[in-house]
Amino acid sequence: MHVVYNGWFWDQPNTGSGQVIRHLLPALRRVAPDLQMSVVLPQGVGGDDLPEGVEAITTGGSRSNLGKVWFEQRIFPQQVGQSRADIAHVPYWGAPLSSPAPMVTSVLDVIPLALPQYSAGLLPRLYSSLVSASARGSSQIITISDAAKADIVRYLDIPMDKITTTYLAADERYHPRMGAERDAAVREKYKLPEQFVLYLGGFDPRKQVNDALLAFTYAGPAHGPDLPLVIGGREPEWGTPMFPNLHDYADKLDISEYVRWIGYVDDDDKPSLYRLADVFVYPSNYEGFGLPVIEAMASGTPVVARDIPVMREITGDAAYLVDDARRMGAAIIALLIQAPLRETQITRGLAQATNFSWRKTAKETLTVYDKVLSAEGKHP
Repeated sequence: MHVVYNGWFWDQPNTGSGQVIRHLLPALRRVAPDLQMSVVLPQGVGGDDLPEGVEAITTGGSRSNLGKVWFEQRIFPQQVGQSRADIAHVPYWGAPLSSPAPMVTSVLDVIPLALPQYSAGLLPRLYSSLVSASARGSSQIITISDAAKADIVRYLDIPMDKITTTYLAADERYHPRMGAERDAAVREKYKLPEQFVLYLGGFDPRKQVNDALLAFTYAGPAHGPDLPLVIGGREPEWGTPMFPNLHDYADKLDISEYVRWIGYVDDDDKPSLYRLADVFVYPSNYEGFGLPVIEAMASGTPVVARDIPVMREITGDAAYLVDDARRMGAAIIALLIQAPLRETQITRGLAQATNFSWRKTAKETLTVYDKVLSAEGKHP
């Protein structure tokens, strides 16, 4: 079996789509060493760091928004045809309208449809329409949670039997002790205090970082500035409709002394950052999966997250789920001062994280490929 992958996000490991392809391909190589894999890469992206035995197909074009559409709709399917692929797999929501090989599309979420503010303007709406149509033409859809699957059925009107859930997983480097020799250097690099609560992620509206700040109007005064909320992530241009200035909001709440902004966090530093944190808070109100929550639990850090369907699905009883900022603040305080509760949540989190593995995800992905080939009358 020869599978050709769209590698647009190969060089963007901090995106959800980049994480998927970078973890999936090595896992597939381990569980199916005879699987032939090729990756179509956009302009300027080398294939030197592809897994051993995976072919790099380099192409031209630009990295602009228009160039991305051209890559998805013309360049990728052309390369699929030239490679005589058995299956074309687009590991994000951006498949071509037509493909010379049966197509598998990974739809991680349907944010532009579920949250209309994410597709404001003519061009974003046109792109959403394009990728929605292409998804409906896929032989099979892969998604990353049953909550995301329900949204795909609802917003894209795709039958449930065409959609398979394959969960994401924390990388093996997220561990309570493995790699801990780097923790002291990471603490120094980001000037982290001995104790802190961590948020790590984006700042767009669905992430609800404002609620983490609001929660610290309760948690901050209870513990003082020596136990702050540490906020990590590449900060946007503040003061736009999509990104109201959260620094100003912290000032307005009079909690700036309880907040540390550390900016972009190198990917190699994330395991240490999770380990060093006393609590990880994740207030997002919409996710396809919520991988940072699993990464934090795998690192031995208790989690407070939003009580939404996908969080109930992936955390079970291993996270403290809340539905507003006041309860979020109370949960943070409880995990900091109640040692038995804290140890229970750490143990539950470590156990829950073991339910997710990239090996399992790879095996389930192979099952989807076999299903597609069988439907085409071909033997896997």
